[in-house]
Amino acid sequence: MDMNTVTANTKSKLKDPRCVDCFRRSYFRLFKKYKVSEILQTNFLKRFDEIIKDADKLSSPEIQRELTKEFRNLIGVEDPFLEEKKASNVQALKIFERWEPVVFEEVDSFKTTLRLAIAGNIMDYGAADHFDIDSVIIKVLHADFAIDHSCLLKEKIEEAKNILYLGDNAGEIVFDRLFIKSNMSDKVTYVVKGGPVLNDVTLRDADEVKMRRNADVITNGYDAPSTVLEKCSPEFIEHYNKADLIISKGQGNLEGLINEKDPRIFFLLMVKCDVIAELLGVEKESFVVYNGGIDIEK
Repeated sequence: MDMNTVTANTKSKLKDPRCVDCFRRSYFRLFKKYKVSEILQTNFLKRFDEIIKDADKLSSPEIQRELTKEFRNLIGVEDPFLEEKKASNVQALKIFERWEPVVFEEVDSFKTTLRLAIAGNIMDYGAADHFDIDSVIIKVLHADFAIDHSCLLKEKIEEAKNILYLGDNAGEIVFDRLFIKSNMSDKVTYVVKGGPVLNDVTLRDADEVKMRRNADVITNGYDAPSTVLEKCSPEFIEHYNKADLIISKGQGNLEGLINEKDPRIFFLLMVKCDVIAELLGVEKESFVVYNGGIDIEK
């Protein structure tokens, strides 16, 4: 795929008015965390409204990028979710230590490690200020997937020589590493965001969880909580074009890539909001393994 194709396929943006309410709630949580004064809150909310008003040509992740930049400037902190990200990585690494010997004793660890990778998607401080990863693991290990293209995914992993794996959140990255280590080591390039945004993974997170032991690591060159192809770096696009298989984690990456209709892409996520649930034709809080080249039956 060349850049002309990329640009053409991504002109259709996914955006819903309900996303604005979600954005607003996340910043009120940050106001509380950073003890932002009422005057600064008022100033930020004024800019918030201006950005939303002028963002007709932007996708939801691109809007969130602009809002994040404004908030970072407001409080003078480069990475507002740094503490949460570090805590998520530590928590997930402890779970990794429990599960690694279990999955490697299995004759076929694909099913378990895939489900753990999807369970890790709950570790999202951009969507909520708390979550119970252990209960989600129990749930996902026994749940039916609302969309289940996992057999096709397993087949494509076995066939692929170059796999591009698009990371989502801190903490979640540890479960990605277990999935990669168990099923596709030595042929994966793992992608993090180009800079801090929400609790999305960056190079710092990849190094904290030792992802380079099981995959090459690059950034996508853009600091939005998604993969916005027309904004990504030439290095990333080169890897994207040559990939036999692309594994896309989380709602943000889904928003950036769903309109590509690319059979190489498999979306792995927990559905956390009504907007994505309606888009995919599934229930909120359901689990999805969806191949982007297959039409969704709603």
